[in-house]
Amino acid sequence: MATIDPPVFTGEPEPGVPPVLTGHHTPGSVTDDITRPIFSEIKPWWLVGFGISFALLMLFLMGAAKLVTVGTGVWGLNMPVAWGFAIINFVWWIGIGHAGTLISAILLLFRQEWRTSINRFAEAMTLFAVACAGMFPILHLGRPWLFYWLMPYPNQMSLWPQFQSPLIWDVFAVSTYATVSLLFWFTGLIPDLASLRDRAKNIWVQRLAGIFSLGWRGSAKHWQNYEALYLLLAGLSTPLVLSVHTVVSFDFAISIVPGWHTTVFPPYFVAGAVFAGFAMVFTLMLPLRPLFGLKDYITDRHLQAMAKVMLTTGLIVAYGYIVEIFVAWYSGNVYEWGMVKNRFTGPFKFQYLMLWVCNIFVPQLLWIKRVRTSPIVLWLVSMAINVGMWLERYIIVVVSLARDFLPSSWDVYAGTRWDWAIYVGTIGLFMALIFLFIRFLPVISIFEVRHLAHEKSHHHEAAT
Repeated sequence: MATIDPPVFTGEPEPGVPPVLTGHHTPGSVTDDITRPIFSEIKPWWLVGFGISFALLMLFLMGAAKLVTVGTGVWGLNMPVAWGFAIINFVWWIGIGHAGTLISAILLLFRQEWRTSINRFAEAMTLFAVACAGMFPILHLGRPWLFYWLMPYPNQMSLWPQFQSPLIWDVFAVSTYATVSLLFWFTGLIPDLASLRDRAKNIWVQRLAGIFSLGWRGSAKHWQNYEALYLLLAGLSTPLVLSVHTVVSFDFAISIVPGWHTTVFPPYFVAGAVFAGFAMVFTLMLPLRPLFGLKDYITDRHLQAMAKVMLTTGLIVAYGYIVEIFVAWYSGNVYEWGMVKNRFTGPFKFQYLMLWVCNIFVPQLLWIKRVRTSPIVLWLVSMAINVGMWLERYIIVVVSLARDFLPSSWDVYAGTRWDWAIYVGTIGLFMALIFLFIRFLPVISIFEVRHLAHEKSHHHEAAT
């Protein structure tokens, strides 16, 4: 049966390479440190953060209620901009969700030991981001209670979804991605849930952790089955990282609208998704690192490795921007070239300029090692990328639709207060889920870090 070879811990780091685990930790101290936020008293900052997130979540519910009772007319949609914030935010959230699967599955298969301290958090972020993304297509239906019409279920009218529509492809791609990601995340949690069960003093916590740990006792047979399943799910998740955002890019690429009909979109969207996902991991992880006292587990090695991934994917995104301009010029198509000129000089030129600043120029700071090891600067860079990637989706969706083939149909688009309420509200939903996660579940994989601590102590004993 296939098994996962654990990451080979090299003991002392190579010269110039920060260690992946600092401090003198035993397996017991690792478990104490990671489970402390769960079993300790609720901190004031957690209450404040969760309260703000919950208030934003209520804003989302208010916006959704307005939409359901009045209709999509409350949004800023017009003709020809029939797609607006809904598709912009859908693509943005889906992109954010990609980093979790990349860190967990692909880096696992490549035996990258630095993934072990950040994979659990990134996986949870994936699930919550996909949940936020799913809100927008459902609300965009206008009658969200009929969302199941998108599914190919047998019915007496013999009606089927339009399988030639890329929006239906989205349904299958995103639902498959969400399902596999949930299974992958839950499978990785099973040994840690057993640790919570064994340490909990509250009877209800013991029972709940006992139920969801599926009777885990840590026997050799349990580990063998676990490793086989985890490897299988990693193998399933890896192609999904590439396929999901490729399918999402087809929403645009198979059309003939200037600015959308381009073959560079699939790789460009995938790279942009990883770029945005790592930026969001930084945005959330960097403040939590000192708040939970996790600097020994999330070291400079993690910061540098993630910054390098972000820099690499950012360069691919920059290449995509340049290819778009070159192909529009080289094709000789007046509509494509007109779209490019409109981006630089039209009514949305400020948003386009900010996109270049946030996504291209600011990430170049990551070439500097001092920047890659500075949490504050990394956080600022990641925030700029979050804004830049949202603007990228805004430019792709709005500019091409606002200036289509017929000048007589041109119009200007802007989101209404209800567009913004629903968008900001999903950020509240995402943050509320993150706050609940860090309160009730281990944010770092306990058993994988315990393995690193054991290997480190074993190496130290052998050296002495």
